[in-house]
Amino acid sequence: MPRIAIIVPCYNEARRLKLEAFRRYFGGHDNGVAFLFVNDGSGDDTADVLRSFAAELPDRIEILDLQPNRGKAEAVRLGFLQAFQRDPDLVGFWDADLAAPLSEIDPFLEIFSSIPGVETVFGSRVKLMGHAIERHAARHYIGRISATAISMTLGLAVYDTQCGAKLFRNTEKLREVFADPFVTRWIFDVEIIARLIRASSLEHVQETLYELPLREWRDVAGSKVKPYDFIRSASDLWRIHRTYLRDGKD
Repeated sequence: MPRIAIIVPCYNEARRLKLEAFRRYFGGHDNGVAFLFVNDGSGDDTADVLRSFAAELPDRIEILDLQPNRGKAEAVRLGFLQAFQRDPDLVGFWDADLAAPLSEIDPFLEIFSSIPGVETVFGSRVKLMGHAIERHAARHYIGRISATAISMTLGLAVYDTQCGAKLFRNTEKLREVFADPFVTRWIFDVEIIARLIRASSLEHVQETLYELPLREWRDVAGSKVKPYDFIRSASDLWRIHRTYLRDGKD
């Protein structure tokens, strides 16, 4: 039974999936990590590619096939629900394009093992000396504006909520967070934090959420996120505030 389950949402990823990177990762690691690939109603050969890959490594690869397309938020949520059935110690999600390479998983695991109080680790794309963080300038600056609005809404000094590399300790509270469909489509990562705040308290989330600066991140061509999605996310942010945070609870 895997100790760590990582969901990889996939939509029309047949040509972009770096299966060899996963093979290399398994060849060099015996850390209990297993991947659950969620085919989110792809219209290309993603489902066939994933089934063939799962046949190679049945103990480390699982497939959840969704039809029709549900959107990334629901694909991730349903992936979590399936992963919970195996009761892993840690469960998270990782972008299929491997903008954050699989080698970044190990530092996440080190945080959980070295800091017992941590319940959530978010990858953070901070451009630091000695780190290989490569982002398109426009996306970076628009992202910083969004991040400021998100921090103000949550009341939490979180630097990067939208990085597609996240890992959580499997707790009863986390299961509650993923029990119901998200009310947002574009920034469900923020909604996860808002649900955690409502399920416990802002102070608890401040104490248990750890942002880990990634050593490597590279924007990959073909991203499903477009510039106008940042505009759409503004209405989602208001929806999050209204649903979870207004008057502390609503």
